[in-house]
Amino acid sequence: MPPRKRARPNATTMKMVGKQVAAARIAKNLTQTQLGELVRLDAETIASIEQGRRALMPNVAELMDRHLGLPGTLTVAAEEMPAVDATPPWAEEYMDLEYSAIALSWFDNQVVPGLLQTENYARAVFTCRVPAHPEAEIESLTASRIARQQILHRASPPTLSFVVWEAVLQDRLGGDEVHAEQLRHLRACADLPDLSLQAMPLGRTSHAGLDGPFTLVETSDHQHLGYTESQRGSHLISDPNEVSILSRKYAMLRTQALNTEQTRGLLDRLLGET
Repeated sequence: MPPRKRARPNATTMKMVGKQVAAARIAKNLTQTQLGELVRLDAETIASIEQGRRALMPNVAELMDRHLGLPGTLTVAAEEMPAVDATPPWAEEYMDLEYSAIALSWFDNQVVPGLLQTENYARAVFTCRVPAHPEAEIESLTASRIARQQILHRASPPTLSFVVWEAVLQDRLGGDEVHAEQLRHLRACADLPDLSLQAMPLGRTSHAGLDGPFTLVETSDHQHLGYTESQRGSHLISDPNEVSILSRKYAMLRTQALNTEQTRGLLDRLLGET
């Protein structure tokens, strides 16, 4: 049998363990960067662990115990944390990175990328969830998604590249009016100077993105990360080899997709049909 995936601990426990890590590090007069070097993690990951946004894995806990002079305290805590989810959802951490990113590259084959959704389309997406969200939660999620789009209108917005499967543009989530509004919004976004929008056409005989949607992030200090979401969770990717694979996939997707001018033409045709 394959090894059982480790479950994600609950948020309260993660924060408690994170505080223990921070206290032990400070007691040893180490910076987050210095502790990261000892346990082979970057300072950003150490900060996420200490803030309770990232789970402390047992193998990392063992290294921390060793370098911080602890008698197995963190190892026990990491192994005994109660679980609530099978996949660690790094969504909040990704949102922080997205907000300050200097470049984002996004492939989606299910829905219009969140940064390009209208309010009504976003609400329709959240309404489709099974099991259903309560109405108040749908409104909260919709407001949060639209608030993220402020980065498109910053004085110095990030460089944005999107590849979207044509089927996403054809789907009528929310009904005909929502669909038409979303197409008009995409057509306007396609003219933004720092934004590239490309459609992956139907009927191709090859496709570099069959494993599903993903996002590539370049941070202000030029760190390159990947982010993926699945049915039951999300994953922030920092391993250079894995990020490289996603980068190569994205480069190939851009060559397989319609170019930006052809994509604007496709949107114009779809708008003519609505």
